[in-house]
Amino acid sequence: MAHLLPLLTALLLCSYGPVGSLGCQLPENSVQLSKMTWQLLGQMRTISPALCLRDRRDFRFPREVLNASHFQNTQDMSVLHEILQQIYNLFHTQQASAAWNKTVLAQLRTTLRKQLPDLNTCSVVQGRARQDSVLTTESPTLALKRYFHGIHVYLEEKKHSDCAWELVRMQLQRALASTIQLQESLRSKDADSGSS
Repeated sequence: MAHLLPLLTALLLCSYGPVGSLGCQLPENSVQLSKMTWQLLGQMRTISPALCLRDRRDFRFPREVLNASHFQNTQDMSVLHEILQQIYNLFHTQQASAAWNKTVLAQLRTTLRKQLPDLNTCSVVQGRARQDSVLTTESPTLALKRYFHGIHVYLEEKKHSDCAWELVRMQLQRALASTIQLQESLRSKDADSGSS
């Protein structure tokens, strides 16, 4: 039975396409949907951040997880999926429903939901491919989970106040802008590898 696991893993990876890329390609509309998500987060602004200076917090976004030169394509997809999934989870709570314009919030959720399935496939493949390897550094998704946990804790500490939500919204908009840069970089890498 122990000998079957590597064979099954190899078959799974091959079923997703070439083993080198693990068959994970950035979906065609991914950049466009991320830009739409970024714009929707901008539309959600309800108060001036200047009114919230006393509530500021440095959430320490782990920028290193978005350095496309460090990771394989599947790791990039896993990072993108984790960020979008965490944003979706954050805005899919009762507290978010109470804090934001319902129409824009529904559009945000829909846009995020459209992005997640393709990226989830790559996340699963990446996780299986990595199961037998020893990681010497913290996994990018673990760093992201810690970052978003800090955001959840902050919102709870601030009792989901308008200022807390506004500062989180701004933080997520900045993080999403970074993912758009990563996606554009991946698009460029895919185009370069496709032409050679």
